[in-house]
Amino acid sequence: MAVKARKVGNSTVLTVPAEIKVADEYDVYQGRDGQIVYTPKERNPFLNPEFIATHDLTQKEEFGGHLVGNEIPQD
Repeated sequence: MAVKARKVGNSTVLTVPAEIKVADEYDVYQGRDGQIVYTPKERNPFLNPEFIATHDLTQKEEFGGHLVGNEIPQD
């Protein structure tokens, strides 16, 4: 699927094909080789006080057993 950039007033517009579902707002970046990347803008749940209050975000050890080196907690 290919689209062409076109001028509308003072802006350049890229048409989004009908089969692509679009979000309300996007962050836009341009890559080194000229790629244009649109990323849907979403709130970061880890900065949301309601999310933080309802989730336990503490990390538990993945592996049990004897701790060595820098893994030993310092009191």
